[in-house]
Amino acid sequence: MKKIFLSSLLFIGFFTTIQAQKMSEKKWVRKQFSALNMNEKIGQLMVIRAHSNWSQNKIDSISALIQQYNVGGLCFFQGGPVRQAMQTNAYQTVAKTPLFIAIDAEWGLGMRLDSVESFPRQLSMGAFASSDLVYQMGAAIAEQCKRLGIQINYGPVIDINNNPLNPVINDRSFGQSKSKVIQQGVAYMKGMQDNGIMATAKHFPGHGDVNVDSHFDLPVINKSMAALDSLELEPFKALINAGIESIMVAHLSVPAIDDRPKYATSISPKAVNGLLKKELGFKGISVTDAMDMKAIANYFPQGEANVQAILAGNDMLCLPGDLGQSINKIRAAIKERRLKRSDINARVKKILTAKYKHGLDLPQQIDTNHIVADLNQSVGSINAAMAQQSLAFLRAANSPILNNKTAYLAFNAKSANVFTAAISSAYGVKVFYTNGKDASELALINDSLKAYDQVIVGLHGYSRRPANHFELPAATLEFLNEKGHEDWIHLIFGNPYAVGDFNTINNILFAFEDTKHSHAAVQKWLEGKLQAGGTLPVTISPELQYGMSSEAALKKKF
Repeated sequence: MKKIFLSSLLFIGFFTTIQAQKMSEKKWVRKQFSALNMNEKIGQLMVIRAHSNWSQNKIDSISALIQQYNVGGLCFFQGGPVRQAMQTNAYQTVAKTPLFIAIDAEWGLGMRLDSVESFPRQLSMGAFASSDLVYQMGAAIAEQCKRLGIQINYGPVIDINNNPLNPVINDRSFGQSKSKVIQQGVAYMKGMQDNGIMATAKHFPGHGDVNVDSHFDLPVINKSMAALDSLELEPFKALINAGIESIMVAHLSVPAIDDRPKYATSISPKAVNGLLKKELGFKGISVTDAMDMKAIANYFPQGEANVQAILAGNDMLCLPGDLGQSINKIRAAIKERRLKRSDINARVKKILTAKYKHGLDLPQQIDTNHIVADLNQSVGSINAAMAQQSLAFLRAANSPILNNKTAYLAFNAKSANVFTAAISSAYGVKVFYTNGKDASELALINDSLKAYDQVIVGLHGYSRRPANHFELPAATLEFLNEKGHEDWIHLIFGNPYAVGDFNTINNILFAFEDTKHSHAAVQKWLEGKLQAGGTLPVTISPELQYGMSSEAALKKKF
C-alpha cells in the first residue's frame, strides 16, 4: 500500500511539474505575443541574412532592421566564430522579441566559418554500413550550434540524388537509395534534436532529380504523383514520423502537385498546406528556401512572392528581401481578405512556442573565451573515423604494393603533403606531381612510369560540381582513358561522380574527401592495415552501381 501511495505521489508530483512548465510556456508566449503590433507579428515570420565578416556599417544596418521590423530570426553565413558570437550577443540585446539564430551548416559550422574544421559532405556517409557516426556528427554539430548561440541548423539534406548531373544537390545528398537517405537522415536529425538543436529536413518535396540550379532558375520535375510518393516523398514521411521539427520547402515546379506555370512549390498552397501539412501530417515549422533565389525572383516581384509563400502555408520566410515592402504587401493581403489575421497570429504563436522550447526565454549571451577550441573539440576524431568507414574499393583487379618500384602520380597536388611525404619516406615511393593540363608533360611522365612495377594515381583538388567535367583538364581526361593503364590503382579524393568521365580505369578506391583524415585512411589501406568496407552510394556507370560492397566488387568480373 505504501508503495502504491508513494508511486501516486510521485506521479502527481511529476504531472504537477509538467503542468507548471506548460503554464510557464503559455505565460511566456502570451506575454511576448501581446506586446506585438501587426507589423511586428509579421516580422516574426522573417529570417534575414547575416554575415560576421561584413563591414560595421552593414552590421549596424542589420541591427536597425531588427529594431524596426522585429524580425523573427537571422541566418548566418560566412565569417568567424568570435565575430559571430559578439554580433549575436549584440543583436539579441537590441531585439524586442528574442531572435532565432539559424545557420545553413550541412557539414558543420566549418561550412561557413573560418578556423572551424568541416565534417564531410553527406554523400560519403551514404557509403557507411551503419548510422552511428552520422548520429555522432549530428550531436557534435548540435554542440557547436549551442556553443555559438544557434538554435536552428538548416540540415540534413534528404533529397535522393538520382541525377548524376544535378548541379545543386549532388554530393550534398546521402545518395540515390531512399533507404540509405532515410537511415542517415534520421540519424543526423536525431543527433541534433536529441541534443537541443532544431533540425530542418530539406528540400521538400525533393530536389534530387533536377538539372537546373534553383539559385538561378526554376527547375521542373515532370513525375507522376505516384512516382513522387514512392521515392522523393519517402524520406520526408520518415523524418516527419521520427519527429523532425522543421522542413524547408524548395523552389520547384512540380506539375503533378501544382500545374500552374512558374508556381514553385514554396508558394503553392497545394504543396505546403495540402501535401506537406494535411496529407503528410507535418505539424512543425515550415520554412521556405531563400526567397531571393532566381527560381522565385525571376517570376514574382519579391514582395508579392512573400505574400504567396504565406498564403501557401509557410510559417517562416528565409531571406525575404525588402522587409518594409513585404510587410506592407502582407498587410494589404490581410485587408483584401486574401489572408486572415488569425492565420498570422497562429504562426506567430507557433514560432514563439518553438523559441521557448529552445531556451529563448532565458538571457542569450555567448562567452567568447576558448570558443574556437570548443567548436573544434570533437570534429577531428569523428572525421578520422568517418574517413576510414567511407572507403569503397571497386572494379578491383590488383592489390596495392608500396616499395621503391611503386610510383604515385598526384593530379592537382602541387607539392608534397603529409600523405605523399609519408609514402615516399617510409616506402621509397616515387611521387610525380602534375596539374594535368599539359598533354606533352603527361606523355613524358607516362614514359617515366614504365620503369615502375605499379602505378598509383591520386585524383586531388578537382571541383565538387559536375559542370565542365568537374573542371578536370581535357588532358587529364584523355590521359586516364588511355589504354595500357589497366593495372594502375586509382585513388579518388573527391566527388565519386567524376569517375563517370573515365571509362577504362580499374582498381578504384573512393575516398570522397581530400583531407588529412582521408589521406591517413587511404595510407592505412595501401599498407594493408585497413579494409575498404564502404559501399558506393550512387550509380556512376552500369558497372559501378550504388550499393555494391567492396567484397562484391572484388568478385565481379569487368
